[in-house]
Amino acid sequence: MKLKHLMLWAALGVTLARAETNDVLPLWAGTAPGAEKWAQQQFADESLVRPTLTVFLPPKEKANGSAVLILPGGGYQNCMYTYEGYDIARWFNERGVAGFVLRYRRPVMGKERLYDHTIPALDAHRALRLIRHRAGEWNVKPQQVGVIGFSAGGHLAGTLDVHFDAAPRAATADPVEAESARPDFAVLVYAVLNMNDEAIMHAGSKRNLMGEAAGDAQLSAYYSCEQQVTSNTPPTFLVTAADDATVKAENSIRMYQALKTHGVPAELHIFEKGGHGFGMKNTGKTVTQQWPGQLEAWLRDHQFIAK
Repeated sequence: MKLKHLMLWAALGVTLARAETNDVLPLWAGTAPGAEKWAQQQFADESLVRPTLTVFLPPKEKANGSAVLILPGGGYQNCMYTYEGYDIARWFNERGVAGFVLRYRRPVMGKERLYDHTIPALDAHRALRLIRHRAGEWNVKPQQVGVIGFSAGGHLAGTLDVHFDAAPRAATADPVEAESARPDFAVLVYAVLNMNDEAIMHAGSKRNLMGEAAGDAQLSAYYSCEQQVTSNTPPTFLVTAADDATVKAENSIRMYQALKTHGVPAELHIFEKGGHGFGMKNTGKTVTQQWPGQLEAWLRDHQFIAK
């Protein structure tokens, strides 16, 4: 763009955003496990068949070696990959942390069921392993890789938080699958966490995730993250709003209590107002003004961001 045009735009108060170049990587080499039936079909949202990982790297002079896998919400049917994905990655980049936004496969599209309940976790565990496998390329320290999830993406992050030992592995010789799927920290934002108490669970997320298996009591307990916490669960940060009418704050409260019972470092913030889906949107609400700073302080306390 010519200099005179830049000067004119500046005079008009127009701000030119810094151009971003982000790699969008296929999560799996070839057809994703479980997607064989759909491999030849075209979908408006291709991530339903071909999940991707979008890479956001901080400037080299800011990079501190930490990384975070970002899991947007959407009720296990949609994927809010902008304000619960790309915007979150940019926030982390400003603090020297590499961000990786996963567009994972959801089990349902409209009224059609594409996959069983194992597929979102299969993609999430694969993404964490892929980050560690390519850590050297991305200037990431393998022991400083965490996860953040929102709403149903928070449930998927919670599943990583508590079920990394039983993380599903693809039946392949792919060396990526040899990497650990345990996050070094977890951030759960207005997260769906319970799947077997009708008083607090988000029925839509459970129905979309589990389908006909939703009536299985053992499986419902397995996916109730607060009931699966152990002393080896990673340090966890939780934030929610008391007036969230979509995903009740009790999900986060019970998770926090379970973490403390098992001696896991944890921090919980409950805002009086904020509703659901506030993310980091500049709404002027107290919650959006304060919770990112509280998260940053917690990450610094745990040395995932330098003090």
